[in-house]
Amino acid sequence: MSDGPYSRYGGGGGAGYGGNPGYGGQQGGVPGYGGAAPGYGGGYGGQSYSAPAPGGYGQQPQYSQGANENFGAAPAQADDYHKKGGKKSMALAALNKNVIMWAGFFTASLFVYFMMSGGDFSFLMTYGAMSRMFGFGILNVKTFMSKRATGVSVKTLQLYCLVFFFRLTSIIRHEGYLPYDKSGDWLYHVIEILALVFTASALWGCMVPFKQTYQADQDKFGEMNVPPGAGAVYLAVPVMLLAVFVHPNLNSDFVSDVAWTYAMYLESVALVPQLFMFQKQQSGVVELLTAHFVAALGFGRVMEFMFWVYSYHELATSAGSKLPGYLALFSQFMQLVLMLDFFWYYYLAVKNATPLVLPSHGSAMGIV
Repeated sequence: MSDGPYSRYGGGGGAGYGGNPGYGGQQGGVPGYGGAAPGYGGGYGGQSYSAPAPGGYGQQPQYSQGANENFGAAPAQADDYHKKGGKKSMALAALNKNVIMWAGFFTASLFVYFMMSGGDFSFLMTYGAMSRMFGFGILNVKTFMSKRATGVSVKTLQLYCLVFFFRLTSIIRHEGYLPYDKSGDWLYHVIEILALVFTASALWGCMVPFKQTYQADQDKFGEMNVPPGAGAVYLAVPVMLLAVFVHPNLNSDFVSDVAWTYAMYLESVALVPQLFMFQKQQSGVVELLTAHFVAALGFGRVMEFMFWVYSYHELATSAGSKLPGYLALFSQFMQLVLMLDFFWYYYLAVKNATPLVLPSHGSAMGIV
């Protein structure tokens, strides 16, 4: 157990009016009003109304020939308007669902903070875990409701299964890496268990019932000199070696400390295959719920990064070295840097109620 402070125990709007016809031509040598003055503005449909020539009554007002042309083009313009209106309605409907979904998450977060937490700063760890669980819940909704595994990286799911499994083997047996507030008593464990269940469920959905829709040809990260689909080993194995040699000692147990450290380091690179797959997609359009899934994972990482910025000094080796703390900060920071581009285009998509289109495919359109 750690003795540190973060251990468990430590206008032209309408049609213009044309000139009025002149009254009486000339009276007493004075020209009549409204002689040949041009009409003001264009009429409806682009037509203009010309004032009659001097001479007063008896001449009919003249209309330009543009009216028939504009009336002929009206149906095409109406079709375009209705198409754009339909897309906008779909976008607004999707936006409303997004708002409700995220509003529900933030409402649940406030409830947990006030009712199941001591309000301690370490709640940020629990909040980050909640966001991860929320993200994988979204992914399950996307996969099983649409019955499709398109746009989802199986390699990322494999890595996150390892992340949650190794973290649980540490926090169930020891308390050195748990949040200090009340949420660390049992809630944090439940959240991590549910996150593992959701991740494994999404992985099963992609590999068994909906395997025919899984885009293996685009999920190609690391597939060099390894069997197809095993590219994640290029991330999992080096990170394991790093965790074995550089890890903190809060649990005073080699296996438990290495397991927790491995989960932290691995989580920092687990999204790389998913981001790689985004770039491989020909359309460049990221499915709406897949984008929310990745955004939720990123938000969770931001919360944890904020916590470790102030607590990294707790992650020290048995010899007192703070290198594990520095590596933890660096790995999380690099993950956020890799996601900056995604975060920006995700923000634009939510703000404008449009699909998330990656910058290399700026011409892609359509609600997915």
